[in-house]
Amino acid sequence: MASQDWFDKDFYKVLGVDKDVSEADLKKTYRKLARKYHPDSNPGDAQAEATFKEISEAYAVLSDPEQRAEYDQIRAMGSGARFTAGGEGAGGFEDVFSMFGQGGRGGRTRTSTSGFDDFFSVFDQGGGGFGSGRFGQPSGGFRGFGGPQRGADVTARTTIDFATATQGETITLQGEDGKPFKVKIPAGVSDGQKIRLRGRGRPSPDGGEPGDIVVQVQVRPHPVFTRDGLNLRVTVPVTFTEAALGATIEVPTLGGEPVKLRVAPGTPSGRVLRVKGRGVHTSKGTGDLLAEVQVVVPSHLDDAAREALERFHDVEPKENPRADLLSKARG
Repeated sequence: MASQDWFDKDFYKVLGVDKDVSEADLKKTYRKLARKYHPDSNPGDAQAEATFKEISEAYAVLSDPEQRAEYDQIRAMGSGARFTAGGEGAGGFEDVFSMFGQGGRGGRTRTSTSGFDDFFSVFDQGGGGFGSGRFGQPSGGFRGFGGPQRGADVTARTTIDFATATQGETITLQGEDGKPFKVKIPAGVSDGQKIRLRGRGRPSPDGGEPGDIVVQVQVRPHPVFTRDGLNLRVTVPVTFTEAALGATIEVPTLGGEPVKLRVAPGTPSGRVLRVKGRGVHTSKGTGDLLAEVQVVVPSHLDDAAREALERFHDVEPKENPRADLLSKARG
């Protein structure tokens, strides 16, 4: 029975907190440990999963005021006792029984091992104990005190294309029982984001709430666009003469017709041109399309182009574009 562990496990030590820890500090510590040891953060790490189950069990008891009080009393009264029939340690056992009104019925002192079973029935009314949710999901504690345990969560994974992640879509996945289920992918979902389907996981074994389905989304990269929050980014190559003299160019959009942008004369590489409202559309807002200019230097020049550039070199301003850089480097 899981409640027997209360005599041997130091839940305060498991969580690394003092016995007088406040409810707020207890919750803060648990959340920090849960994030660190959760199996989703440590795939394939059996030790991390075991640690996660230990801290979940400890928190399930200590976060419940009634269970915490019972646990503290049991640890105080039964410390060091091994509850054998008679002999050393039997006194501690009887003290714990008397605390629950289980010892000394009719003036008779219990000295047999049947008293041990009767004692633990206090905790296991209704067949209680800790359930082991998938991936270490806390089950809600002992049913004798904390009510029915929650069903286990089920983890699923899916890979979607960039456009689906940006625009949103309802997709169908295969459940672990072989049955299909639908998942609504919200517009603007990010790579690695998790979508939780409440109450769609495994049922509770004793009438409690069902678990959830947790879908982890992976997004395939796009060959042209990248995400920057709600904005979309695209790198747009321009020629040297377009950047120097100015030009009107076409820029692609995601899932729509290209838009025309004006490149001002003297535009350098790295300058960002913004197209309002052509980014990611979500319920929280709409992003922009950010077009970063990249000046492309020709890799091959014919004789006429070379002669033209040489003539330009003779008349171009003689300012050294690296003068400020060299000055800053020298300090």
